Amino acid sequence: MRVLEPEVRTVRAGAKPAGAWLDMGRNDARDLRPSPFNSGGPVTLAKTGLIFPRLLPLKAWERLGEELAAISSSSAWWLADWLIYGETAYSGRYRQVVEKTGLSYQTLRNYAWVARRFDLDRRREALSFAHHAEVAALESVEQDYWLRKAEEQGWSRNHLRKQIQASLAERAGGRPAATSSVMVRSVKLTLSSQQLERCEELATERGCSLNAWITQLLESALNTYVQPVTAGR
Repeated sequence: MRVLEPEVRTVRAGAKPAGAWLDMGRNDARDLRPSPFNSGGPVTLAKTGLIFPRLLPLKAWERLGEELAAISSSSAWWLADWLIYGETAYSGRYRQVVEKTGLSYQTLRNYAWVARRFDLDRRREALSFAHHAEVAALESVEQDYWLRKAEEQGWSRNHLRKQIQASLAERAGGRPAATSSVMVRSVKLTLSSQQLERCEELATERGCSLNAWITQLLESALNTYVQPVTAGR
């Protein structure tokens, strides 16, 4: 990948034109031809890292950092929209293409689920994809509320999660819950490939992620088997 002069490219609404002067070329730096970007020579991007010239102007180094940051923060959105387009335009064939890219299909499916929950005009550039993923399972009104709060208050993804958990705990218990008292535990499930694929299909039919769907099943089981016993005491 070599550094090029700025050029205009079409990207998602509200996003900076990431890749405007980074040429998305071959991965092997040996296949890249030098570019007269500046007097210091080209900056190439190989699979294993950046290759800098002996002298690189400070301004060029700064711009490179900005471009890399933009690519990093937007890549999940781009991959999500890429998969959604493939599912729509090339039904029955897109999975073969995904396998050729070497990308994780399950990861892409998770990205796509979040992306479907937010139209382009509702995605907030000041917040990360992870921020949006934290509120994706909520109703759109609540999504906008929490994302607005996170943007205004400068919350990290983890702080946003704690605030949401505290709010949910308060609703469930009917009393305020201290954020620090909210604990999240993970459960590891072992499924066959057929079972996992079926679960993914059911989750998609419900319009939620696999994790959210499993959580709903566990909550339903608790309501069915735990509450009657408690009521009888």
